[in-house]
Amino acid sequence: MRELLLHICCAPCSVACLAQLAEEGITPTGFWYNPNIHPYQEYKARRDTLIDYAQKIGLDLIIRDEYGLQKFTKAVSGDIPNRCAYCYAVRLDETARTAKEQGFKAFSTTLTVSPYQNHDLIRKIGEKAAEKYGVEFRYYDFAPRFREGQQKAREAELYMQKYCGCIYSEEDRYQKQIQKDRDQFNQ
Repeated sequence: MRELLLHICCAPCSVACLAQLAEEGITPTGFWYNPNIHPYQEYKARRDTLIDYAQKIGLDLIIRDEYGLQKFTKAVSGDIPNRCAYCYAVRLDETARTAKEQGFKAFSTTLTVSPYQNHDLIRKIGEKAAEKYGVEFRYYDFAPRFREGQQKAREAELYMQKYCGCIYSEEDRYQKQIQKDRDQFNQ
């Protein structure tokens, strides 16, 4: 039985996670499944960067290539403030399903490297997916290594995204600018 299937949201976030797992003697298989990332060019940049990085470091990688703008936006458009719950669930459910099908003992995610993500919700959703598929969810708090991982990703010249992934999070990153422009326009 294989040890750990690690859902990877992007190459930069994987750097610290993979280093911590290596220190614990764990060599995971990476898993790309991120239909939440939009627009397509952003999705492609993150996917291709991960593929290149995995080849460079010798990481086994399973790719589930599914760009899903319409499905994602339809699923979250009625409750945009709570979109992250859907985002976590769709990715962790697919990771658990794949872990079961591919004979892994457990699964985890690089999402927990980010101090900006809801770790309690990720853990809860991961445990629910684990129960559904009969595989173990391993929660790792990779967040203390976030800054270190980001610095190493820059040093490795990995593509560094500017927002979490969904089209709504990209809008969020511009909120101050949007308000400033709105205020200037309304003067």
